[in-house]
Amino acid sequence: MSTASIAWNNERIERTPRHTATIYMKEAKYEFLKNLRLRMYTASVLSFPIMFYVLFGLVLNSHQAIGGTSIPAYLIATYGTFGVMGASLFGTAAGLASDRGLGWLQVKRASPMPPFAYFTAKVITSMTFSMIIVLALFALGVGLGGVRMPLADFARLLGTLAAGSLPFSALGLALGYFTGPNSAPATINLIYLPMSFCSGLWVPFMFLPKVVRQIAHALPPYHLSQLALGVVGAGQHESNTAHWEVLAAFTMICLGVARIGFHRDQDKMYG
Repeated sequence: MSTASIAWNNERIERTPRHTATIYMKEAKYEFLKNLRLRMYTASVLSFPIMFYVLFGLVLNSHQAIGGTSIPAYLIATYGTFGVMGASLFGTAAGLASDRGLGWLQVKRASPMPPFAYFTAKVITSMTFSMIIVLALFALGVGLGGVRMPLADFARLLGTLAAGSLPFSALGLALGYFTGPNSAPATINLIYLPMSFCSGLWVPFMFLPKVVRQIAHALPPYHLSQLALGVVGAGQHESNTAHWEVLAAFTMICLGVARIGFHRDQDKMYG
């Protein structure tokens, strides 16, 4: 064994939990800053849900309601889900595919950084951007749309949508391992946009054609949006447990696919 390898192994053995936590936090910090400086990512991920909310929730339908829920409150839940999906998919899938294409993962592997820190940083960054989007919708809804809810409901809605970023981050990791850096954005859009429409994120669910509503029950965004709509009093009155179970199962399946992709890359590079 070379001197360099011995030194590296000793450092890994002697790493303290505090040192490990510092590595995770720095990786997450720089991943967030990297995405923040990517204008295409920031502009598209942040602007689309906010722009749609302003147009359809505040300008065109601000005085209307669906059932007993005002449109501005209803659309915080649906466009919040839409924003969470976009931030998670583009933050993980496009970033991972790009890093794989540039060989950045090999550099990371050669460093003493724990491999899991890389993936954790992407998930934390996606969750952070998701929360920024939801908070921006809250501010617009309260300030301009007249949305009024107990503070606990705002916190519950924020927590629900933030947790809802995990299934889509898992899907993003799976896509990142099976798409190239050039094909990743197009592939994401092919999944992201149809799922958003069919799940009732653009058009209220009850106004969708019957066949689309039947398809929606198999889609993760539908289940997350129903959890969010339940907080504002506009859900389909289905069990929250069932929605969370579907999202958890979807997350596990996507992580399994991502694991297959990870080992496939490892075998190609080092097998």
